[in-house]
Amino acid sequence: MESTGSGGSSTERKTLNVFQRLSSLFSQFISVANGIGSVWVFGLTFLICTDVIARGFFNAPIRGVSEIVAYSLAGAVFLQLAHSLHVGRFARAEMYIDPLVEKRPVVGALFHAIFSAAGVFVFGLIAFGTLDKLEEAWPDLKFGVEGEFTILVWPLRLIIMTGAIMVAIKYLVLTLERLSDTVAAYRKHSAERSGEKTGWLNLLIVVAVIAAIAGMFQADFGKVTVGAVSIVGMLILIFMGIHIGIALILLGFFGIWIMLDNPNIAINTVKLASNEFLRNFFLGVVPLFVLMGLVISESDIGKDTFDVARWLLRKIKGGLGVATVFANAIFAAITGSSIASAAVFTKVATPHMLRNGYTRKFAVGTVAGSSVLGMLIPPSLLLIVYAFVAEQSVGLLFLAAIIPGIILALVMAVSIIGMAHFFPDFVGHPTEDNMEGESVSSAFWKILPILLLVVVVMGGIYGGLFTPVEAGAIGAAGALIIAILKRRLTWKKLWNVLIETGHTTVSVLFLILAANIYGRMLALSGFPQSLGEFIGAVNLGFAGFLVLYVILVIIFGMFLDSISMMLILLPIVLPIVSAFGGDLIWFGIVTVIAVEMGLLTPPFGIAVYVVRSTIEDATVTLNQIFAGAFPYVIMMLFVTIILIVFPDLSTVWL
Repeated sequence: MESTGSGGSSTERKTLNVFQRLSSLFSQFISVANGIGSVWVFGLTFLICTDVIARGFFNAPIRGVSEIVAYSLAGAVFLQLAHSLHVGRFARAEMYIDPLVEKRPVVGALFHAIFSAAGVFVFGLIAFGTLDKLEEAWPDLKFGVEGEFTILVWPLRLIIMTGAIMVAIKYLVLTLERLSDTVAAYRKHSAERSGEKTGWLNLLIVVAVIAAIAGMFQADFGKVTVGAVSIVGMLILIFMGIHIGIALILLGFFGIWIMLDNPNIAINTVKLASNEFLRNFFLGVVPLFVLMGLVISESDIGKDTFDVARWLLRKIKGGLGVATVFANAIFAAITGSSIASAAVFTKVATPHMLRNGYTRKFAVGTVAGSSVLGMLIPPSLLLIVYAFVAEQSVGLLFLAAIIPGIILALVMAVSIIGMAHFFPDFVGHPTEDNMEGESVSSAFWKILPILLLVVVVMGGIYGGLFTPVEAGAIGAAGALIIAILKRRLTWKKLWNVLIETGHTTVSVLFLILAANIYGRMLALSGFPQSLGEFIGAVNLGFAGFLVLYVILVIIFGMFLDSISMMLILLPIVLPIVSAFGGDLIWFGIVTVIAVEMGLLTPPFGIAVYVVRSTIEDATVTLNQIFAGAFPYVIMMLFVTIILIVFPDLSTVWL
């Protein structure tokens, strides 16, 4: 018996070692693929800039740039998907699954295994569907303009299929690891006999969801009912912790299958979306603006901006808080990311405020609260995402966000001055900031590169000199030049920027792709239209709908990140807004401000967590940051109400 047990144990160890080696080799392979994709996207910056210069100065545009960019973007995303999954960049809600793993490790590991198996199915489906597209394109299918510029289609299809297979394999590895964790946790539980409940209720929920989906294939449900059930199913799956993109694709696929009673149409929907949707020139704004923002963040330009702002406002009571707001506003105009702003100004502004007598609560709360300007003041990643989902102009959304962004910054600044005078115990008793050595000349040279970059990027868009995609490329190149001239960008920093650009781009575009598939199913069901008719029948009115929508967004924001929240809600509410005759550009601004409140509200509050993870003072608690950020939630709600009552503030320049 001992010999058998020993032999079995030895066999298990050998199997485990082989698995670990193969997993390690695979991780290295997807890391190389990720690097290739990152460099590929980086090269687009120079291609687009060259085209802009050739067109503007020599009237000789480069043929096929839009085709190359679209081709490259789709290929690079699929090359980087597996590595993004490997490093945990696929979005999911964590408020249920993480505590479950801690309290019920057997059930938690099993849930993870089930969710990973769902990922194997989704990307196996994409790979299977792309195989047909690859055969269709082989050997000489091309796109472009014959006689001027053409590109073979099959290499892109091969990359997409290979990328999907890599992600499916990674999900399979995760499934096997989670199953191993399940067995190990069960053995430990059995050995300890700790009396821990096995959590059968949680398993019954999963079984019930699967049974409900299976039952829908047999029942004769109407399309609207299928759409409504998909909403409930989506909320359950996301709450339980499955990757959000996987949940959306699964529900879209099965929803179409059930409604049309034809799996081939559902497969074709996933296949077409995976192969064609990301091949879109205008999606290039995502990686290029992300690249620009990350280069700026790595170049300490946020510190220069803050230094100038605190020098200008040093005589004002609460001046460092106001300086943080204004520095965030300027920084937002070149980064478009609230997360980047929160990380940068936690390191830059918080130490100065603490040294000058501000309370911890106010200091960290102001950094977190003012960071939301990053997603409102253009260029904004959230506005870009909204533009694609709502099929609106990125340029017009950027234009519409300027006045609301300025209003929100001014409301924050005035509120800080008011709090400093009327609530000194909350703000603190600051001393005047010592800015020896700063002068008009030094402040001018610090702020000049930033202002030039803003003028070139935004002025180019509004002046019609180049498209938002070209503006992103020009901005990224400009940020690189500034960083190089200031000698603040090393090769290591640049490589980290490229990798992070890839991860951010992939996480965003995969969600957009998944939302596109789910949105097609939802549109086919007619559920949004039926919901709009119901709202009209109960005489709720557009104002009542907006109130409910803002409340719903704030609630969702407590649990989900901003982009996931938008991609879940917008396919449902946009048809309703259109039915009421609402302006979708204005609605986009209202949505972004409402969504950004979620960055500051517990328990998710991602901006709060960024501040907590970035700050060097370990004694600062999450409760302090949430409490300090709460006044800014009220300010944002106030501005949201103003924009609802006075919509012309968003559309006056359109």
